[in-house]
Amino acid sequence: MLFIFFFFKQKTAYEIYQCDWSSDVCSSDLFIFLIIMISGSVKAQENKVKFSGNILTDERFLLKDQGLWAWNENRLNLKLEAKFKNRAKFYTEVWLRNLGLPKIASASELYNKDIVDPYNLSVREAYVEFYGLLSKNLDVKIGKQRIAWGTADKLNPTDNLNPYDREDIMDFGRHNGSIGINAIYYFSSDFSLQAVYIPLFQPATMPIGVFAVALTPEMQLPPPAYIVSASDSLVMPVFGLTQSATTGARFKAFLGGFDFSISYVYGFDGLAAPLHNSITPVNLEGGVNVRATTGFYRQSIFGADFAGSIGGVGIWGEAAGFLPDRKVVMTNDIAGQPLPEMDSLIVDNELYLKFVLGMDYTFRDGSYINFQYLHGFINERGRGNQNDYFMLGYNKTFFEDKLKIEPLTGGFVVSDWNDISNNYAVIWAPSIIYKPVDNAEIQLGAYVFTGKGDNLFNNLIGYDMGFLKVKYSF
Repeated sequence: MLFIFFFFKQKTAYEIYQCDWSSDVCSSDLFIFLIIMISGSVKAQENKVKFSGNILTDERFLLKDQGLWAWNENRLNLKLEAKFKNRAKFYTEVWLRNLGLPKIASASELYNKDIVDPYNLSVREAYVEFYGLLSKNLDVKIGKQRIAWGTADKLNPTDNLNPYDREDIMDFGRHNGSIGINAIYYFSSDFSLQAVYIPLFQPATMPIGVFAVALTPEMQLPPPAYIVSASDSLVMPVFGLTQSATTGARFKAFLGGFDFSISYVYGFDGLAAPLHNSITPVNLEGGVNVRATTGFYRQSIFGADFAGSIGGVGIWGEAAGFLPDRKVVMTNDIAGQPLPEMDSLIVDNELYLKFVLGMDYTFRDGSYINFQYLHGFINERGRGNQNDYFMLGYNKTFFEDKLKIEPLTGGFVVSDWNDISNNYAVIWAPSIIYKPVDNAEIQLGAYVFTGKGDNLFNNLIGYDMGFLKVKYSF
């Protein structure tokens, strides 16, 4: 019954997520959904299928501005996996969340519980996987799925099949699942070829709350012009079998104790690019209305990665070359008159590179270190526009792993090597993790930002936060 619900009623879950929660229809849909989940879990236990998940509370507050609340998330993560005689597998992951702070604009909204106490439902994955389909060496996965490529720790230039989920900008490496077909042919235990077809384009999810400023650059106009009002429109690709599709292939091998792969993806850049600004004067003092148009462009992505260990030290690396199909130029006009001298090149149709190298090591005293060097973050397009990121994580455990201290988690960013003192960023995220019982942990820490110049994380300067996370896995 649960299999039938997810395979044929996936649209219902999406509709639930999009609903006006004040309606009785949406509330009843959510109730039915949860009842089926619960009944499915009971049936799963009878058939000895795997039912797991976790409960997470993530609370953050600003260290300045009198401790204003910055993030509120309470998440129930449910996972269900069932195998059928080693020939097929069903898997689904669902998030039910209380996310965000109440946005109450009028007294009448106090009567709407879904505004006072906001929540949402998200189907992260829901697919069926067939083993030995048509050939004993061919496995095929169909449905909404997360297809993770790359060997680095969360920072993966080659991981481009699923759209980024940048809702929480501090959760590096998070992606949304995509509906598609994922086939892997195994030549042997050491060699395989993977082919992926994703018919529907999904853009990246952008940051929310205080993080919204990070990936949304402020529009600048030369004085004395100033913006009175601003609006925007988004041009989406046409949805069709080929027009909106993303395709990819990956050859993977294991040689000499190392994993290697080469890959190719043909799809869209999931971050919207500025295409056009229409500027309309509204007064004699220089005030203007601005309407911005953004959209998406196709690109080819060539990737390669490796991972292994030497003398107990884990090492990895990956690189991706991005080749846009066309030159993307942001054009401008005033009252319909073009301004070619104000046009800006967003990305040229030439190959540019992003890559990452990393290592980790566990010492005899139980301490652990992880270091990565990344050239090019997800929002950095075009040759010569990539910043350098040095990411470090160090922790040490005590009392039989019940207590973990992370004093040096963070990163250092350089955006101009010729003038580092005015073009850098520092991210520091120290924390303490305590495990009072098995499967549970309490984490207390902070995010601190400082730096100078124009780069992604400097947009968060002034938003230093303390946080408390409580997680229980089952």
